[in-house]
Amino acid sequence: MSAFPRRPHRLSALAIGVALLAGCAAQPAAQQTPVEPRAETVDCAVTKCAALTFDDGPGEFTDRLLDELGEQQTPATFFVLGKNVEKYPQTLKRMVDEGHQIGSHTYDHKDLTTLTAEGIEHEVQWTADAIEEAAGVRPNILRPPFGSHGAVYDRLIPYPLVLWDVDTLDWQHHDPKKTVKIAMEEVGAGSIILLHDIHESSVKAVPQLVSELQQEGYTLVTVDQLFAGTEFKASKAYDKRSMSHNK
Repeated sequence: MSAFPRRPHRLSALAIGVALLAGCAAQPAAQQTPVEPRAETVDCAVTKCAALTFDDGPGEFTDRLLDELGEQQTPATFFVLGKNVEKYPQTLKRMVDEGHQIGSHTYDHKDLTTLTAEGIEHEVQWTADAIEEAAGVRPNILRPPFGSHGAVYDRLIPYPLVLWDVDTLDWQHHDPKKTVKIAMEEVGAGSIILLHDIHESSVKAVPQLVSELQQEGYTLVTVDQLFAGTEFKASKAYDKRSMSHNK
């Protein structure tokens, strides 16, 4: 039986320790099965790859984003909030059905460095449960809210922690052209690009951003594809894939 309580919000009476969490980290994460036509193999050791990632959804604009990504045959990775998965379960299922990768962004976007071990475990498990209920898969990566993490907290996470090296600041300026400009100035081979699908302006930026990245020779991939063939370990943080060549 899982040490995590399943939703609703009722805390377990049992104390949850680091040893138990470390044991969870040792278990292999559930893998998602990509859906055609996004299932082709990409070797990012020799290909100039970049990963588009979207935080904080699903939201009211996410289905429009999925339409755009589908038209451009572009996979993405969505770091979702458990509470929003419960609001938009069909959108979450659509993400999975269309071959996108799902990562955890915790249940309600709390700074993990302010929580107890038990609090962190709840945030992780509640989100995984919501994703599984909506789409039948469980996440195998996590992005900490605000990018806030540290060694003491990272070891409590049973997945790799995925950060970013390209911050479009889309949440701040809400300008599609600026989003594209920042991304194109900062991107390099192996980059992880941070966007937010809860903002309409960010969704509007995607067609041009994808087009310009492709024109510059980038192959857009999921996070799992980006790190395939590397040591991609639970409880460790990654902001990009190290490449043997630059953009």
